[in-house]
Amino acid sequence: MRKIWVFVLIMMLLFGSEKLTAQKKYEPTWESIDSRKTPDWFGNAKFGIFIHWGPYSVPAWSPKGTYSEWYQYWLQNKTLFGNGNFKGDEVVNYHEKTYGKDFTYYDFGEMFTADLFEPDAWATLFKNSGAKYIVLTSKHHDGYTLWPNKEANDRGFAWNSMEVGAKRDLVGELSKSVKAVGLKMGLYYSLYEWYHPWWQQDKERFVNDHFLPQVKDLVTKYEPDVLWADGEWDMDADKWKSKELLAWLFNESKVKNSIVINDRWGKGVRKHHGGFFTTEYESEAPEFTRPWEECRGMGFSFGYNQNEDAQDYNSSKSLVLMLINVVSTGGNLLLDIGPDARGNIPPIMQDRLLDIGKWLKVNGEAIYNTRPWKDSFQWSKGEQNYKPKQHYLGGDFILKQTIDPEPGYAVKELFFTQNDEAYYVILPKWYPKEIMVKGFESSKPSKVTFLATGEELKWKKSENNLSIQMPDYYPSKVESDYAFVFKIWK
Repeated sequence: MRKIWVFVLIMMLLFGSEKLTAQKKYEPTWESIDSRKTPDWFGNAKFGIFIHWGPYSVPAWSPKGTYSEWYQYWLQNKTLFGNGNFKGDEVVNYHEKTYGKDFTYYDFGEMFTADLFEPDAWATLFKNSGAKYIVLTSKHHDGYTLWPNKEANDRGFAWNSMEVGAKRDLVGELSKSVKAVGLKMGLYYSLYEWYHPWWQQDKERFVNDHFLPQVKDLVTKYEPDVLWADGEWDMDADKWKSKELLAWLFNESKVKNSIVINDRWGKGVRKHHGGFFTTEYESEAPEFTRPWEECRGMGFSFGYNQNEDAQDYNSSKSLVLMLINVVSTGGNLLLDIGPDARGNIPPIMQDRLLDIGKWLKVNGEAIYNTRPWKDSFQWSKGEQNYKPKQHYLGGDFILKQTIDPEPGYAVKELFFTQNDEAYYVILPKWYPKEIMVKGFESSKPSKVTFLATGEELKWKKSENNLSIQMPDYYPSKVESDYAFVFKIWK
């Protein structure tokens, strides 16, 4: 009798375990898709690198304040928008002067050689930058794929990196190298293509015979950790069949349990449905209740723009402060680089990445695996949230909000993050005597330390404020001074 009961108990445990671990079936509805929890690794990662790379990297030119990866659109539509006042013919004039009237955008394909592309070197740079995940443009709005794909050629001619230009599987090579150094690998994919004949003449056929099989091929071949959709805005999600695609992704694909998706799956879907929410050249978004991510370039272009000068690039300090600003409100920063057509990452971009990595090596525990505190930052007196009126918000906004305010405007004196072990107070500049953390309602800390040196700091709690005495500052002891972190031990 005892053996029978033991057998029954074992069967019950096994049956219960199967029920607990069974894969939930997702339906092609937003209610069902939105119920899927974004995998925890994404919210813990905080810093990723975006890569815009393709035939547009050959001309690598557009007026300052505009996106160079939109070169084909600027050229063929004779229009332009961004930061600045434009006539609309600037790219046309540049193109005809440089390449001639008979030179088409598709002629750039063979010039996109990627002959100096070294995926292992890229991956090492990314690792040293402190980034935790990478997102590569597998296909932008021009339709050129960075992997061998038959749908890329259904416009009537070959238009992929294995057959045109590089003669290499760029997605495959970089995915292998990035994963080998322990980083997550994501793939950007544009749903629409500006000048694909089916998109222009038969959108239903484009969706059924081009978009859906192509994106499934991408996911099946490379098993990305992130699928970053874009180019969705001209058509509703129902016409894109996005919900059916995502149900397949979460039910049947090889990455159904691990993949992360964003929110760009149809007209009006952004910041409402999908996975994590996305902002672009904005600042912070403390009102979001879902994981979110700010993406932006180091200058004003995602693709490499040789028209941008050193002063058009954000400084290392501003990029670090942007990262802190986003993370303090619960987001990730996806910072873009634009390699050239041969596969070189411009030295100024490499320098910025390495500078960020140097700061994160010392202060990363205040960034990775953290969550927002009750307040994301502490303002001084004055008018808050200085933001210039720009189509794309420039990086100097964070300097104006911290160390170089406009007259009458407040600054963010302190930023805050936390984890289970501690609260982190991040200073955008050095203060001479002490800092006051206002509204510190928690119990007295066990200790307070300066993260850069490990030294313990004197502190005093009065009512709901915590004052921390500044340590003696020796520049030789602080490897990176873009921002300073005090750790308040719980």
